[in-house]
Amino acid sequence: MVESRKNPLDLVFGALADQTRRAILGQLLEGDRTVKQVAGSFDISLAAISKHLHVLGDAGLIRQIKQGREKICQLEPEALKAASLWMESFGFFPADFFDDVEDSLQELGLSQVS
Repeated sequence: MVESRKNPLDLVFGALADQTRRAILGQLLEGDRTVKQVAGSFDISLAAISKHLHVLGDAGLIRQIKQGREKICQLEPEALKAASLWMESFGFFPADFFDDVEDSLQELGLSQVS
């Protein structure tokens, strides 16, 4: 049986459903980290962290850039846009909430201004 491709929104919410992955995103909100730096914050194996990073990458929430022998993990805040718009349509957040988040990300230098 061939598995159908998942909806990007499903991938984002699936990735966010795990506490460890949310913690990883929290770290990356503070700045880029190597895979080893991310792994050093958790009491689980490097292989388990790699799986979490893979899920986050598949959801478009992070990207990994190879620099020499290391992989640098970077937050991709734009990936949350579709999820935030979906939640906003149900009235979970006031319309200006995400503007405030974007402003905060810009102050931290984490937002990519188009």
